[in-house]
This record gives sequence, C-alpha cells and structure tokens, in this order.
Amino acid sequence: MSGVEAVRQEALTDDLGSRRIEVHDLNAWFGSLQALRDVAVVAEPQAVTSIIGPSGCGKSTLIRCINRMHEEVLGARVSGKVLFDGQDIYAPDVDPVEVRRRIGMVFQRANPFPTMSVLDNAVAGLKMVGRLSRGELRRRSEQALRQAGLWDEVKDRLDEPGGKLSGGQQQRLCIARALAVEPEVLLMDEPASALDPASTLRIEELIQDLKTQFTVVLVTHNMQQAARVADWTLFMLYGQVVEFGPTRKIFTSPDDKRTEDYITGRFG
Repeated sequence: MSGVEAVRQEALTDDLGSRRIEVHDLNAWFGSLQALRDVAVVAEPQAVTSIIGPSGCGKSTLIRCINRMHEEVLGARVSGKVLFDGQDIYAPDVDPVEVRRRIGMVFQRANPFPTMSVLDNAVAGLKMVGRLSRGELRRRSEQALRQAGLWDEVKDRLDEPGGKLSGGQQQRLCIARALAVEPEVLLMDEPASALDPASTLRIEELIQDLKTQFTVVLVTHNMQQAARVADWTLFMLYGQVVEFGPTRKIFTSPDDKRTEDYITGRFG
C-alpha cells in the first residue's frame, strides 16, 4: 500500500462523509518547464491540509491545478487526475467555471475592488454567476461576511469602499467574496503572508472555524502556522511530494530526512 493510500485509509471516520479532493499522478507544465511531477495527495472534508516547501517547489501550481486555474496560463497544461467527490474535474464534459465556483480560491495578497463598496465586494462573484435580487444579494453578503468573521466590524460601513479597510480586513473581505458563491472547498494561497501578527492570528482562527464547514487546503511558508492550523501536511520539493501525513507526525517524527531538514531550517 502506498503512503497516500495508507493516509486515505486512516483519514476519516464514516460519519464525516466522502473524500472531497483526490489528486493522482498529477503533472503540470508551463510550456516545456515541468512544475509538478506525479503528485498524489488527498484533502479531507472538515480538515485543513497544508502544503509546505521552499519557494518554487510547486505549491501554488498544485492548488491552481485543483480548481483548474492553471490552464488559464498561456502554454500551461496538465496530466493526471484531480477527483472531486469521485468525479475527474478535467473530464471533457466538466465546466471549469463550475469547478471554480465549487472549489474557491483566496490569494496571497488581498485584492478587493478598491472603489467598490464592502457590500458589493462581498457579492462580486455572485453577480457573475447569476441574476439575483438586491435583497438576496444583501442576504448572501451578510452571510458571507459573518462566515469570514468580518460582519461585526463592517456592518455600519457596508457602503464604504473596500479599499478603506485595513489589510487584515481586506483579506477577510476577499475570503467573504469566495464564500458568497457557496463553495465546498476553499483553497488558500499564503493568505496571511502580507499581514501583521494580530491579523495573521485572526486569519488562523478563521481557518479553524471554516474547516467545520469546508475542505480547506492551505499553502504556507510559515512552519508554525502549518503546525497550528493543519490536520494534514504535504511537504514538496522540486515539484514532487516528499512526504504526506498527519501534521503532528510530519513535524515530530518525519520519515524522510529532507522533511526534517526543511522543518528545522537546515535548508529552504
């Protein structure tokens, strides 16, 4: 039994439902440059899976493959399988727009629309996927802002431009925007790397709350952050999986010497 298969067998008790994301033999290229090599990993519902590794090892490319954003890059291509509840998201009959709605993404730097109101920022994605009444948009906006832990801070500022919020608030506004379209998986690419320690702690607390409702995949350079918030950790090097398993084991008794060297700061 492979390491990934062993993790899959141990991962969840039956009452948590089926696996959300399974990646098998995934390869990715930018033109002739191969960025991922035979990657295999699973991300479980009601859990946080962190992806760690040095810059350029393929972490961001991996999560962009998981919601089909990688193919938006000119010359990019993918082989292998990404299964979402058992369905291959790269199958010919699968709509990539629907994939990106169900598998949401939060980027490294907060990117709200600076002149758009807080309210309209939160539902910007909804306006692109369907026509809803103003009342429904407001309801969904409030729901998303509450899920993102931002409602109490902005409920009296809904008509102000999103660009006037603090950096941490702007990042949570972007999380609210991702949540408003009601995804089932949330991919987060270094969501706190540009934030101060207090805002970082707030994002980490939010991630812990969100995992009760979503499958969360977190890319991070911060080893302490991965240890604090992740249930599972994947260590990558040169586009390949070095080790994948429960976070506690990865950080206390890794099987691969390269994992230990990276976590202890000997390289990277």
